[in-house]
Amino acid sequence: MTRLRCAILDDYLNVALKVADWSKVIDRVDVTVFNQPFANEEAAAGALKDFEIICAMRERTPFPRTMFASLPKLKLLITSGLRNAAIDMEAAKDRKVVVCGTQWGRDPTAPLTMGLILELTRNIGRENARMHAGEPLQKFVGVEIEGRTLGVIGLGKLGTKVSKLAQAFGMNVIAWSQNLTPEKCKEVGVTYVSKEELFSTADIVTIHVVLSQRSRGLVGAADLARMKPTAYLVNTARGPIVDEGALLEVLTQRKIAGAGVDVFSVEPLPVDHPFRKLDNIVLTPHLGYVTEDSFRNHYQQMVEGIDAWFKGEPKQRLA
Repeated sequence: MTRLRCAILDDYLNVALKVADWSKVIDRVDVTVFNQPFANEEAAAGALKDFEIICAMRERTPFPRTMFASLPKLKLLITSGLRNAAIDMEAAKDRKVVVCGTQWGRDPTAPLTMGLILELTRNIGRENARMHAGEPLQKFVGVEIEGRTLGVIGLGKLGTKVSKLAQAFGMNVIAWSQNLTPEKCKEVGVTYVSKEELFSTADIVTIHVVLSQRSRGLVGAADLARMKPTAYLVNTARGPIVDEGALLEVLTQRKIAGAGVDVFSVEPLPVDHPFRKLDNIVLTPHLGYVTEDSFRNHYQQMVEGIDAWFKGEPKQRLA
């Protein structure tokens, strides 16, 4: 039997071969791990042109139609998660590439959201860095979140989980999204408001909608302008949902208190990005799903997905 080549992409932490048992398919595939992001689409196509199987981690490497056209041998593409906005599914179908996904066990993004909120309001990381640097006294005065209002954009599974965590901290929760109804809010125990009211009254705004053509740029300059000068914005969803230029402007001009951002329009965030120069933004490198449990779950399902594909029974097929 001819062995196929399998590429594991964007394994920045070098965990793919450690957290999953690849012995189930190693008799049929030669596995190559790519630990660094590709510089551009041309570089990605050049590196991957001889692979029949590709395992992609989230949306780190885009697969537009032109990319599929550059990968003549590609037969199977497995992505972590059951959505990947960076894959052109119609192009995959046209090229007869089978696209499959993996299911989440638990989504660890909700606790990270609360962590960013706590960092913004209590400066834990900043004070830790100062303590390690030998500073004798504290510098920052914290803000209590109990009794304050959290505005949640998107009340799906993740938005609901964040709402419950916030309520456990004693926060009042309001919510809005394009399809959200007062009835759904009542089920979750939060208050339905308009988009305008959410941005003008919330002490912290957190985003939990899926990236789509409709949600791209959903949070724009007019929305940020409505926020109170003491308010914070948190984005652990996807970078393009927020107008990054508008966010940069309100942070630079200190029109809002700050922001916590885990996702960006370009990832990894360029080293010369102006966000890196601001002292009122907490930056994390897309940590939302980066846990040992999450990686073990996704990579093990990728192994099972490759095995199932060989048997003619692809799992979690998306295209």
